[in-house]
Amino acid sequence: MSFDELPAPDAIRPTATGTVEPTGQGGRPGQGGRPGKTEPIELLRQVPYGRLATSMRALPFLAVARHIVSDGHILLRMHSGFGHHEACDGGVVAYGADNYNGSVLGDGRDLWSVQFTGPAEIVFPCPEQEELFGEAPAAVNGEPYAPAYLRVDPHFVTEYRLNF
Repeated sequence: MSFDELPAPDAIRPTATGTVEPTGQGGRPGQGGRPGKTEPIELLRQVPYGRLATSMRALPFLAVARHIVSDGHILLRMHSGFGHHEACDGGVVAYGADNYNGSVLGDGRDLWSVQFTGPAEIVFPCPEQEELFGEAPAAVNGEPYAPAYLRVDPHFVTEYRLNF
């Protein structure tokens, strides 16, 4: 099917493809809400890396990023050499992480995936935040690693859990 053959926008009916669980007041992460369950933003503390999604020159892309949680925001460290951080600055991005690689099927642990959507901006973390990121890679695709930092203010949260 080509773009010329796509149906008219009013002919498309949106359908849910997973569960979106509220995370407290106003759907904002980390603001209370679910007794006995880990808040989606707290799940990020269980894994060090995730994927940033946005578009650059009208083309979508995913970029790997190291993350920390600080004051209800998600701080990302990524390689500056590709310009991905500049493409995200001032725009709305999605950032997702999961524990899929840390679990082995049949080990009895549930799998989860979280995605946070919101505006991103280039930031310069304080020394304490930089320390939380830990050691940076030496190179990316053979190029010396040069860090860039983004802050994502999550407005929408999607959480998926696979229970075994």
